Amino acid sequence: MAALYEGFTLSEILQAQNGADSGIQGIELDGDSDHVVVTDSTRSVTLYKVSDQKPLGSWTVKQGQVLTSPAVFNSQTKEFVAVSDNKVIRVWKEEEIHLDKAFKATVTADIWRVHSSPATEPVVLFQRGAVRLLDSLLSAPQQPIEDVLAEEEVIRWSMNIGADSRCVIFATELRGENFVYVQRFMPNTLQKYRLEQEGQSLSPLSFSATLKDEHISLLFLYPNGCVYQSAVAVRGQVMEEGVQALPRSLLLRLPVGEGQLGAASAVALDEAHVAVVGVPHPSAGAGKDFLCIWNTNFQTLQAGKEMSGKIYGQLWNYFGRLFIRHGKSLSVVPYECQKSSLAAALGKLSQTASEEFKTISPGPSWTTLLQGDQAQSARVETRKSKITRKSQSSLGLSVDQALELIKTAPVEEVQKEVEALLFRGDAQDLQSSMGTLACHLVARCQAEPAFYTPGTLAQLVHTLCLSHSVCPDLLLLALEKKDYFLCQLCLQLFPDVPEAITCACLKTFISVPDGDAEMVSLEPDSVSFMEALVAGGRGQGTIQNGFSPAPYEEDSCDAHTQDKLVEKEKQDNPQPGDTCPIGLHKAVLLNEVLQTPYSDNFLLPHLKDLTAQQVILFLQYLQFLYVKYSQDAYTQMAGLRSPTMTQIMDWVCLLLDAHFTVLVMAPESKGLLLSLHSFVKSQVRLFSELGKIEGSLQELHKMKASKDVGQYSIEVIELF
Repeated sequence: MAALYEGFTLSEILQAQNGADSGIQGIELDGDSDHVVVTDSTRSVTLYKVSDQKPLGSWTVKQGQVLTSPAVFNSQTKEFVAVSDNKVIRVWKEEEIHLDKAFKATVTADIWRVHSSPATEPVVLFQRGAVRLLDSLLSAPQQPIEDVLAEEEVIRWSMNIGADSRCVIFATELRGENFVYVQRFMPNTLQKYRLEQEGQSLSPLSFSATLKDEHISLLFLYPNGCVYQSAVAVRGQVMEEGVQALPRSLLLRLPVGEGQLGAASAVALDEAHVAVVGVPHPSAGAGKDFLCIWNTNFQTLQAGKEMSGKIYGQLWNYFGRLFIRHGKSLSVVPYECQKSSLAAALGKLSQTASEEFKTISPGPSWTTLLQGDQAQSARVETRKSKITRKSQSSLGLSVDQALELIKTAPVEEVQKEVEALLFRGDAQDLQSSMGTLACHLVARCQAEPAFYTPGTLAQLVHTLCLSHSVCPDLLLLALEKKDYFLCQLCLQLFPDVPEAITCACLKTFISVPDGDAEMVSLEPDSVSFMEALVAGGRGQGTIQNGFSPAPYEEDSCDAHTQDKLVEKEKQDNPQPGDTCPIGLHKAVLLNEVLQTPYSDNFLLPHLKDLTAQQVILFLQYLQFLYVKYSQDAYTQMAGLRSPTMTQIMDWVCLLLDAHFTVLVMAPESKGLLLSLHSFVKSQVRLFSELGKIEGSLQELHKMKASKDVGQYSIEVIELF
């Protein structure tokens, strides 16, 4: 059997001017199964961590330049390789920021693709069929490149097969005929095969290749829905001249409806399963596009998932995840393929029966041997209790029934039934449906302003089955409805909040009147933290984190004798940062923004949308947090949800970077900037003192432990 699980959006794709262009050239792995490199159809390369659904870095070529080959990761040198303007090879490391400053080499012929695979050196395939190892090409970029293909022959697809005897395989088209080339490196040989003609001189829509038992298995999808399979030996004997015919076998015949397929793709998942996109679902209506998994052994459809928006016929498969381009999104859909059987393929395998058999011991147990018939009756009672529980749980609505109810039922009924569905004993089985329930609720809330279910949405968020990519409109809906408690929950529990949404939350929170914010019920721990922070630490003179009140920053030997004078002066003239510039609940909401994960490069452009007054107010609040964190009161609140000192300083730096010119020119920000400057001096002093302590500790560590000195001894240790 096969299953498609709840997918998520990895990134939003800008629509290309050419409607037929998907906007993505390719997706490649970055050294492990959780990082991918996405190259768009114009100028940008972005590195994503798939599990977090967050971009880790992005690189762009200059205006007027175009990336003409998808970027790949060289696992041997830990570098990225891409091609711009067909002839310029670019090589850079992840920590580099500007792609234009990376290493560049210009070659003498147009490049089709750069291919890379783990633990092997990348190879370069030229548009005229020649192949070079990357290192040898970079050592002599101006070397002549031979023509392998005929004059009008063009490459349609290529792939690198990594093995003990690695090779590059690519497919070409010439006047309606299709060929496959296999370039081997050990020994250095080139084999050419001719594909059998399909009816009406059709050419394949997609190609894919997998390696198994020293054979390359090729998969071809044609516009008439036929999926053919061919096999090529990795170490084959080369014919002296001529072209070999490539035998094929019909693997699958897909339904195409009226006409022929347009943008479609097929990818082999294992020996018995093929993933297909752009092919009509056999039982769905017209106008709907699906991602499907077919069983090739039994010619049956085993899993299907509707994909919204236009399908571009692009499909990638990496480590149990399918990457598909559709609509305005690049989505990731996890899948699982189990060993197939005829009963499972035909849907005759009863899941409940299999679960019941699992509960029965395959051999005699001590209970059976000692109690005999009593054990058998107990087993019957157990089965009866299972049936009773199943019948009781079946009294509630199913997920499909709940989805239909959400469309038309009133608020009270929807809340009652959805909450009952969540609290049922089989709620774990509903995990994959949480996103669908949330999306339907949000869609109706947006369509009908009078309909809103805050409690139900909060419960769905609490299940930990939602994320921003699963339900991207939830946080925006909460902001629109001024449901700040739901906003707080989403910021706490969603691991993939985009930087644009984080900034939208920041602008909303900082603009809400203090009185309105105080009327909102928020998460208790975060409120307790702010109450303790505001109430505690007043008049404390303890130095922490390198900062102390002004009298302690002077090198005065009698500073500690002035505590009472300092306390009286602070009461009469409070220093900047001693009092919170905003209300308690507004501070709680801003703390959630401080703790939300982000990437500097993607957050900075959105921070520039803040007004000068919003920036100054936010910096004043960060100043207040810094001063309070420098007192003993902060250490007494361990365990409460709160931002860290590092997060506070990072946000200070981000705001200064985004609005430095505005802050310098604004008269009201002068004192604030001077205070922030003192923070920097305090941090520098702190790390200077830590450096001295480190030297002392190293000297102590170098000293040998003393031998037995008896019960009492006096030793003089000279450190310097």
